[in-house]
Amino acid sequence: MASKILRVGVETDTEALEWFTRTEDMTYATLQLKLTNIALNYGVRRVFSGVDLTLNPGEVLVVSGSNGSGKSSLLRVLCGLQRPSLGEARYYIGDQVYTPDQATWLIGWVAPDLHLYRELTAIENLQFFAQVRGIQRSIPDLEALLEELGLGGRGHDLLAAYSSGMTQRLRYAYALLHQPPVLLLDEPTVTLDERGAAVVERVVARQREHGMSIIATNDPRELRFGDYVLRLGLEAQPV
Repeated sequence: MASKILRVGVETDTEALEWFTRTEDMTYATLQLKLTNIALNYGVRRVFSGVDLTLNPGEVLVVSGSNGSGKSSLLRVLCGLQRPSLGEARYYIGDQVYTPDQATWLIGWVAPDLHLYRELTAIENLQFFAQVRGIQRSIPDLEALLEELGLGGRGHDLLAAYSSGMTQRLRYAYALLHQPPVLLLDEPTVTLDERGAAVVERVVARQREHGMSIIATNDPRELRFGDYVLRLGLEAQPV
């Protein structure tokens, strides 16, 4: 089903997370995300089609729609985990062009099904993923990041002892490890209490200063995060 993009008003908390301090060579003033005629099918069923948009630094796109409308699938397309059935997604930085699977270093990803290791501590999880990404973060750096996300003093606890809300906060720490200019958030406040939701709002507000965010949600309260709302169809259609 065809999509619809609406521009909406923006009201965000201006408080910033101190963790995000970029050096001058890490600015992405020319970064753009362009989607051209994106469509997605599952078998003979068309989930969505006709997605065309350009997103610039400082902007937030909210993708809304009912269950099964393709919100999470679109985010997976944007981070290179899934290919569209039609069309293309491209990231532009100056005269450089990247497909999503070439741009994983640009992207931070938070999703309910993002797997973390319950047998490791929070710090050990972050150290492992930093090593996988080829980046170095000291334990004080990681503790500072956890503190900003409301997990201060819990970095050396096993993840098995974490509540679902604490685990969701740790997913944000994972996503923000490499200070990505593109932040993809799938159901960003799921399992979070009011204080956790406020942390997410601050993360999104801070991301405006350094890049862009794309948020998939069916929670109407989260529409206010966006400059634009992409409404996906309510029903899958035959191809």
